[in-house]
Amino acid sequence: MSKSINRADFLECLKDGDNLVLDGRSPKEFAHAHIPGAINVPLLNDAQREIVGITYKKEGREAAVLKGFELVGPHFADIIRKVQGLAPKKELFIYCWRGGMRSGILSWLLSTAGFKVSRLDEGYKSYRSLVLETLLIPRNIIILGGKTGSGKTELLHHLSELGEQTVDLEKLAAHKGSSFGALGQPHQPSNEQFENLLFTELSKLEVNQPLWLENESRSIGSVKIPDSLFNQMRVARVVAVDIPIEVRKQRILEEYGNFPKIKLKECSARLEKRLGGLRTKLCLEALEENRMGAWLDYLLEYYDETYAYGMTLRDKATQTTLALNPDEKYPELAKRLCAMKDDVTQIVK
Repeated sequence: MSKSINRADFLECLKDGDNLVLDGRSPKEFAHAHIPGAINVPLLNDAQREIVGITYKKEGREAAVLKGFELVGPHFADIIRKVQGLAPKKELFIYCWRGGMRSGILSWLLSTAGFKVSRLDEGYKSYRSLVLETLLIPRNIIILGGKTGSGKTELLHHLSELGEQTVDLEKLAAHKGSSFGALGQPHQPSNEQFENLLFTELSKLEVNQPLWLENESRSIGSVKIPDSLFNQMRVARVVAVDIPIEVRKQRILEEYGNFPKIKLKECSARLEKRLGGLRTKLCLEALEENRMGAWLDYLLEYYDETYAYGMTLRDKATQTTLALNPDEKYPELAKRLCAMKDDVTQIVK
């Protein structure tokens, strides 16, 4: 059995993690961006899709459909066998680019093989429209600020454990935001896929309830925060945690100190235009001589200057500072952040 469903019903079904979602587009399309959690079962591979596209342009739709069947027909059995291994319950959800020929053929094929198939009406294109619409929605944002090494990401996770609404933008971007941010991280998603991942997280949250986000630049590595969200982040209230520099240095060395020196040198050297020639030279010498504290001092001088400048671009009236108490642990600091939430909340109109 096969049926077409609208995007609202389709996405509601995705909330059940047990539901299988198949992306019928080509591997190249899927690799660029897709609905998070979907599995690629392409009707046409990249080369076949190009052939069909050329046929469509030169000879029209009917010839392209015939060419598609000619190319994919011999592989129908392979597709069925693959999906049988993925969907023992015989129920699945399918989409392609516009919800047209490719998902239609897959739906017909798999329903004929005994599967219960739900096909996304208007396909991935419809899903993307919803993503972009959702990113425009005003939200009640609180920015968690603090200098490099302050443990903002850890605090964000503690806030989440306390029941606060949070989104870890750096996790979604697979990058920690600095010149060293790619170390130990997987390959970054495309901007489009980052937006899809962000949409998935935001869809779980209440729009009017406070949302904690870490203070970020417009770009996180190669990924760009959507303008619609970043503009809200720039005018939101900020709670900046004030962490002693020795604590910050210890945290940074624990996080990055064990990476190969050659990687640390590459990341440090990338900052030469900003550090200046002399400071870069001294920084690299300290690293080569294993004087990690001195290496970090040169870097933090730059990063702290950059952070301070960034804060001057914000309205001072929106800024609050919360200092880490002596012997206080991060879970306790997160509780204090949570307690002051009502005092710093600003609903963006």
